[in-house]
Amino acid sequence: MALKGFQEARGLEQSGVLDAASRKALAGERAPTLIRMVLKAEALEASFTPDIPSRIVDQATLPFLGYRNLVEKLSERFHTSSDILIRLNPGLKAPRAGMELLLPGLLPSDRTYEPGLPARWRDVLADLNISASQPRAAKIVVSKSQSVLRVYDAQDRLIAQFPATTGSDHDPLPLGKWMIRTIAFMPTYHYNPDLFWDADSSDQKAQLSEGPNNPVGVVWIDLNKPHYGIHGTPEPTLIGRSQSHGCIRLSNWDAARLAQMLRADTPAEFVA
Repeated sequence: MALKGFQEARGLEQSGVLDAASRKALAGERAPTLIRMVLKAEALEASFTPDIPSRIVDQATLPFLGYRNLVEKLSERFHTSSDILIRLNPGLKAPRAGMELLLPGLLPSDRTYEPGLPARWRDVLADLNISASQPRAAKIVVSKSQSVLRVYDAQDRLIAQFPATTGSDHDPLPLGKWMIRTIAFMPTYHYNPDLFWDADSSDQKAQLSEGPNNPVGVVWIDLNKPHYGIHGTPEPTLIGRSQSHGCIRLSNWDAARLAQMLRADTPAEFVA
């Protein structure tokens, strides 16, 4: 699916096969696959949230739902999994200042974020290595069968494609045409057990603090359908594999990038 998306964006035959034309186009991508960086002492001194309860009502007692540890933070910053990061850097099991790390080459080309954005959100974008230069979305299309969210510009060209979790049998994706209403950066999460068929009967309403391990991650993109939106996740490795309660779930880094492409009233179409 990723290769087909690349081929579509480059105007190539969408075969899903790594043919000669696709290889040539990929060779034109100048960014290095891996980069080397030195782990600084301040990275080890960052504040983490190592013990996050599994039950949402218990998470509501925490003042911030931050990263559990350095490996989780680095894996999100470089858009990968903790397992891959450890494979590349076994020394991260016992990190120390000055150690050299091998990381995916995902440094943003531009960190000059719009001054009108909240300072806290600009920090999140920088932490997630999201470039300030993002194309403007004219519409988004979410495919239930393909578990993917596609972004198109005003010329109907594919400009981004993200793997997505798109509902479940019990809470299916609401097919049809919708609209982006608002975007909430670093949102709190209002848990209402009445909205969840699988909630524990003893659960009470609760409000959870912001943070990357908040149930909706670092951003909530609200739709003009009550209780539905596009959002991040505390579990990026489950994107496209697990089920949701009908909302569209992306990794935190993809949700943050998408938020920079969207404006209120952007059309959103959900298809089978």
